[in-house]
Amino acid sequence: MARPLRVEYEGAFYHVTSRGNEKKDVFSSPEDYEQLKTYLYEAREKFGYKLHAYVLMTNHFHLLIETPEANLNRLMHYINGSYTGYYNRHNRRVGHLFQGRYKAILVDRDSYLEALSRYIHLNPVRAGMVGKPEDYQYSSYRSYIFPAGENIVDREMILGMVSNKPKEAFERYRYFTEQEIGQEVESPLKKVYAGMILGEERFIKSALKRVKETWEGKEEISHRRKMNPVSGAEEIIELICKEYKVPREEALQKRGKIRNLAIYLLKRHSGLTNRQIGEMFGGISFSAVSQSVRLFSLRLAEDRKLAKKVETITFNIKG
Repeated sequence: MARPLRVEYEGAFYHVTSRGNEKKDVFSSPEDYEQLKTYLYEAREKFGYKLHAYVLMTNHFHLLIETPEANLNRLMHYINGSYTGYYNRHNRRVGHLFQGRYKAILVDRDSYLEALSRYIHLNPVRAGMVGKPEDYQYSSYRSYIFPAGENIVDREMILGMVSNKPKEAFERYRYFTEQEIGQEVESPLKKVYAGMILGEERFIKSALKRVKETWEGKEEISHRRKMNPVSGAEEIIELICKEYKVPREEALQKRGKIRNLAIYLLKRHSGLTNRQIGEMFGGISFSAVSQSVRLFSLRLAEDRKLAKKVETITFNIKG
């Protein structure tokens, strides 16, 4: 899969997930869970991040992270890299443990931090592993309902959102979380915008401004596309045609939304230059490609349906 764009800045909040390669287990024993928690602690000492909530499932994990410094990529590289090395040594295996890079969603603290913590803590219940979240030992939930919390968990912010009375916060958080057990409640992740932002309109617009600055400064392109951009471009065109059920000629030649989408995704993910992209679309100019990408980016900020379509196509781009 193409490397997703990372928006890093001081004080950002993220919902981070890492899944086992080919959906295989990444934890084989109680010692494995504890070892990952050790790396979570070590990463806090090295990078100064805050872990607000976590759950370690059999073949994946969820983290709710705050980065006082703009260093998400460095700390996740340390956590996943350290754990992969440990797991491979102890299981006499080689190669990737996790499915590509971790996935990180930028989170609006004021609107979604509480809901995401609850979503994370209820994962074992939704999976049918336990009846109550406190019965699952590999999550931060017990730190939120009992005064004696784990040293890797920063719980004060979310508990303070639930109640301004510390002695009442533990019981209020228990009620806040467990009232959803057995209920059909929509996941907060269903509201993620463009596959990478979860928040209200104000927050999304602010985040998109940061995204634009990041794109202009440094595009993240998969290694294979750096080496073979033409192959990557053809794959992207094929995915667009499949999604919209149109022939290749229409995606490349007919003016309109589909062609603009194709230019946008090629610029973001193929590794082709503006001139090369322009040649694919009948010889349009270097500046016309830049203008098309800029206008399409602005349109994504206003059109959620289109953003979901882009998310679907991007998800299927192979790296």
